[in-house]
Amino acid sequence: MKKLWLMFAQFVTLFVAALLVASVFKPEWLQFRAPQAPVVVTQHAAEPAGKAPAASYRAAAKKAMPAVVNIYTSKEVRAPRHPFADDPVFRRFFGKQLPNQTQRVSSLGSGVIVSADGYILTNHHVVAAADEIEVALADGRTAPAKIVGSDPETDLAVIRVDLKNLPSITFGNADKMEVGDVVLAIGNPFGVGQAVTMGIVSALGRSHLGINTFENFIQTDAPINPGNSGGALVDTQGNLVGINSAIFSKSGGSQGIGFAIPESLVKQVMEQIIKHGSVTRGWLGVSMRDMNPETAQAFNLPNIAGTLVIGVLRNGPADRANIQPGDIIVGINGRALPNSAAALAYIANLAPGTQAQVSVVRKNQESKLPVTIAKRPPQTRDTEEAP
Repeated sequence: MKKLWLMFAQFVTLFVAALLVASVFKPEWLQFRAPQAPVVVTQHAAEPAGKAPAASYRAAAKKAMPAVVNIYTSKEVRAPRHPFADDPVFRRFFGKQLPNQTQRVSSLGSGVIVSADGYILTNHHVVAAADEIEVALADGRTAPAKIVGSDPETDLAVIRVDLKNLPSITFGNADKMEVGDVVLAIGNPFGVGQAVTMGIVSALGRSHLGINTFENFIQTDAPINPGNSGGALVDTQGNLVGINSAIFSKSGGSQGIGFAIPESLVKQVMEQIIKHGSVTRGWLGVSMRDMNPETAQAFNLPNIAGTLVIGVLRNGPADRANIQPGDIIVGINGRALPNSAAALAYIANLAPGTQAQVSVVRKNQESKLPVTIAKRPPQTRDTEEAP
């Protein structure tokens, strides 16, 4: 009996020692858990096939994305002249004439298919001076493109690919848009591939930005980055309301201020380019400045809505009609023109050769002067250029 008791005591001692060692080195062995009940989660009922969830813009993106393309351009540029090209010792070894050094540079942008037979809208600065243009469609196909025409003053261009039955964009109505409306920007940012970003219309009718001669931008906070230029700005139904053109940025990336050319101006320029290969605009031959209290005080003029004539081109249409510096243009053909941007746009839309009645205020007296509108000559991109 004493022997059995001794064996029991040794067993208990060993067991307690084992528990002590396990608690120090393998405590997880001593964690005994009761069986747990299965976790019950609530699963949202699946949406019917084809139906988008609430607040989704997948239908708009799906409608517009096939019509947005990536544009790759390249051109040869002459390398800078070598700094030792005129050094006698250098020329002794390399000859009197150094070979012309050229290099090919590439850039990228976006475009929007506007017709099934291959016409594509993009920005002028995307394809300007390009030797080669290649278009990559959303379905993976690529094709070379040629420039149909370009308009630097609105930064728009039309190119064409030799493909048929292409998916084309549906034009919306930018004139009915309001600040706060949701818009989507579609393009090829930084060359990563086609992407869609979302934002709202931040402002309408932005001008005097120094970007183009004719400015009437839609401002949006939808992220627009390098490579998005020429891409589509669409509404929540997937209809085109603008062509993405520029951003305001100190870093080169999106800072929430992007600008798109509204579809009304886009359509007007596009139709002329496709029909004539260029854009024809009316021209008055004056330099103008917006009237405001500061301008009125500086020139000792009445503070009225209109545009101050600060220069008249000799023998131009305005000069022949006796419009003089210091006149205030308040309207044309009975339409009030409150600022220079409105006057510039209205005159540009007049056909060369037509007669216009220009209402001017001179020495506090308003009079109407008949002017024969001329054809606008090529201009530099300057917001104070004469209309």
